[in-house]
Amino acid sequence: PINTIPDSTQLPPKLDDIVTLRIEDIAFGGEGVGRAADFVVFVPFVAVGELVQAKITELKKSFARASLVKVLEPSPDRVTPSCQYFTACGGCQYQHLNYQAQLRLKKKQVSDLFHRIGGLDPRLVSDVVPCPSPLAYRNRIMIRSQWDKFKQGLNIGFVRADSRLVVDIETCAIAEPALNDRIKEVRANPPPRGGLKVVLRISPEGWHVPPDSFFQNNFFLLPKMVDTVRDCLRSASTRHLADIYCGVGFFSIELSKSVDSFAAVELDRLAIKAARLNAADRSISNGEFIAGSAEEKLPEILAKFDPTLTTVLLDPPRKGCYPAMLDALRANPPAQIIYISCHPATMARDLNTLCANNVFNVERVVPLDMFPQTAHIECIADLRATSPAPVTRKAGLPTS
Repeated sequence: PINTIPDSTQLPPKLDDIVTLRIEDIAFGGEGVGRAADFVVFVPFVAVGELVQAKITELKKSFARASLVKVLEPSPDRVTPSCQYFTACGGCQYQHLNYQAQLRLKKKQVSDLFHRIGGLDPRLVSDVVPCPSPLAYRNRIMIRSQWDKFKQGLNIGFVRADSRLVVDIETCAIAEPALNDRIKEVRANPPPRGGLKVVLRISPEGWHVPPDSFFQNNFFLLPKMVDTVRDCLRSASTRHLADIYCGVGFFSIELSKSVDSFAAVELDRLAIKAARLNAADRSISNGEFIAGSAEEKLPEILAKFDPTLTTVLLDPPRKGCYPAMLDALRANPPAQIIYISCHPATMARDLNTLCANNVFNVERVVPLDMFPQTAHIECIADLRATSPAPVTRKAGLPTS
């Protein structure tokens, strides 16, 4: 039997209880926050201010998770989702909110996160830069296959929102149209068995990108992203660029005309080969691409340039930077660090480390909505050294 608790003033809920909640906030990641007695209850697919009924699906010591049963008082920001698979497919979290509401929500989440983890003034966070195409923007998706014993056939699609099972899909509302055509091809020629993944990707025009190398997944907002990074770089009046985690050389090449020289490092050797080809195609000759670990090569790269005239561009994986790299930057601070990340929590953690004891200050943080309809957000932070390191030279290394 299912118990119904009419309001949040009664005893703590039990598993399978249906509780009535007023949604107070949306946590980073997309879950709404309500309270039943002293319990925090997380509910997906809701909006701030809504009164909802939710079924308790997971119970912990001080919080619970629930599935949305019914919206009793909808928010004026609530809209009809564009995708028939929304709430089943785990790819999107915010299709039930109008786009302006998504942008406001993401700014608040980033501001709160940077204040709580990074100790930063929320006023340093700019408004979120919107995507010109809030739908049909992704140029890379991963299709999974999984055997469904009930229908005795393959499910081909994305991981569900509520489990690790695969929801069968025929189209994706946030994928570019060309990828939806390729989804049809995969379904017409399915993988031989379950458990396989198929990566569908649209290659960026004019760029060499190996199949497994990283490239931004939103072409529509990419020009604005480059403009934002370039504005940060030019505002510091530096002359040299150290591009760490450079991938196929995208930012080094796009920024090469704004500096006298650059050095870029990437562990992916195929990406470095591609970066050199991309630079040659554009007759870019004022920099070099170095294959190797960012942590090992950073001191060598920093030693090439006058730190008082150097910008370090960090675009690490989601896990953020290794402590040794942050220590190296603090010990020999360049004039500027531009930090790019799609994971605000690890970014805030790293900024907190870099700014400890006033070694660096954050000038601003610019969020860009590279992932509309989802809980993800890209951020660019502009950091300046309070006292850039003095020039130190090693024998055999070029001078600025």
